[in-house]
Amino acid sequence: MRRRSFLAASAASLALPSIARAQGSRVLKFIPQSDVTVLDPIWTTAYVTRNHGFMIFDTLYGIDNQYRPRPQMVEGHTVDDGGKLWKLTLRDGLKWHDGAKVLARDCVASIQRWGKRDAFGQTLMAFTDELSAPDDKTIQFRLKQPFALLPDALGKPGSNFCAMMPERLAKIDAFTQLKPDQMIGSGPFIFKPDEHVTGSQVVYVRNAAYVPRPSGTPEWTSGPKIVHFDRVVWHVIPDPSTSAAAMQAGEMDWWENPTIDMLPLLKRGGKLTVKITDPSGLMACMRMNQLIPPFDNPAIRRALLKGVSQTDFMIAVSGTDPSMRHVPSGIFCPGTPMASDAGLSVFTGPRDYAGAKKELAAAGYKGEKVVVLAPTNFPILKAEADVGADMMKRIGLNVDYQAMDWGTVVERRAKMDPIDKGGWSVFYTFWSGLDQANPVGHVFLRGNGKDGMMGWPTAPKIEALRTEWIQAPDLAAQKSIAVKIQRQALIDLPYVPLGQTFSPTCFANDISGVLNGFVIFWNVKKA
Repeated sequence: MRRRSFLAASAASLALPSIARAQGSRVLKFIPQSDVTVLDPIWTTAYVTRNHGFMIFDTLYGIDNQYRPRPQMVEGHTVDDGGKLWKLTLRDGLKWHDGAKVLARDCVASIQRWGKRDAFGQTLMAFTDELSAPDDKTIQFRLKQPFALLPDALGKPGSNFCAMMPERLAKIDAFTQLKPDQMIGSGPFIFKPDEHVTGSQVVYVRNAAYVPRPSGTPEWTSGPKIVHFDRVVWHVIPDPSTSAAAMQAGEMDWWENPTIDMLPLLKRGGKLTVKITDPSGLMACMRMNQLIPPFDNPAIRRALLKGVSQTDFMIAVSGTDPSMRHVPSGIFCPGTPMASDAGLSVFTGPRDYAGAKKELAAAGYKGEKVVVLAPTNFPILKAEADVGADMMKRIGLNVDYQAMDWGTVVERRAKMDPIDKGGWSVFYTFWSGLDQANPVGHVFLRGNGKDGMMGWPTAPKIEALRTEWIQAPDLAAQKSIAVKIQRQALIDLPYVPLGQTFSPTCFANDISGVLNGFVIFWNVKKA
């Protein structure tokens, strides 16, 4: 979108009566990472959908700055029967956006829907013997064996998060997307489907009936969710130059993820704040479709390692400043307890493209087409795709680079079809470091085939080690098992880790109260 076209669109939207009635200081104008083409936070792991979902849907627990779960929709919980009976009590004042009272049975249905899609949720449900609502305020788990991570699972901030929704919506098949008019939660914002313009704008209004937690400190997704804006309008602007110009001119208040080349311009003049709010960073990943050739062959997947330069990927994403990246990086987020350098020598030293070609030939590669999904409107993901496609060509793969918008990638990557039926071979993405801090929440580590995430790897040894980690008696044992998991993952290659980068956000100096973590719109104020 050209800047002139953007300004014209903005002027047209400002002429709408509902917007004209709002005072400028009560409207937050935000540039998201991409358009929200999928609205259902259970159906997809896309972070833009996660961000959208947290505005609308509340969670039973939140996460504080120390990554600890804190009660959010629940007043608290009790644990009995040696850790096998959990009773969660809902706090007072919770209502759905349609005015109905939030009931425990709504939450039970929501947990069950989420548990069919999310790796952490699948694990929790595997430990659960019975999930019920004995009364309107009590959510009860009867577990097969103790599972101390229950609040962590229900409060995880990453995709897919355990979004609470009315029972009638939670009963909809987890593999069927909710529609725009079904975006009904109990969170601090209400979605406006009548003002949603695909590819242009997404609108939310303050939920006047929302009752924040009465005490605590707002941190990440925990504490009181107090909203200071009547409206939050997401303006979808694919072109980084247009976004930067809009920020400099004061036409926008907040840009979620400015591209690295725009940072010097944004810092010039002293009117904007550029800040890294997520210390866990982003973990870059190359995900292969392991249902179809050529990446159904683990030896072919391993041949990629000789060609992968994590440094090349990270420079393309975050520039040449070494403080903006961490390489080599493994399966777990650097700096977290499970991280180690086990097996990471495969990513060090000169890349061996000739050796990779020999390995491909020895593994039986027959020239099968490799379809790379490249999102043109998501700069850091396109940078990954560009470097990855070049690397695969260098080692002799028959690359079919297909450019499309990110929303199409999200839809396409969910398909299990063969290549000639619109299938795919590779896509590139990022996960929050927090989502890759342990084997339970790390969805790309799952080796449960078609029951897992797109890519659908089958890796029984990783699955067995994951179960062993869950049952480990202490942190030392968990760390030891995590080393084994990383070594096995570099053999099975459910995905290829490409390094860790840090992504700053940018907002006007008159904006305050921006919390750590991903983009969160409560607690934010405008002077």
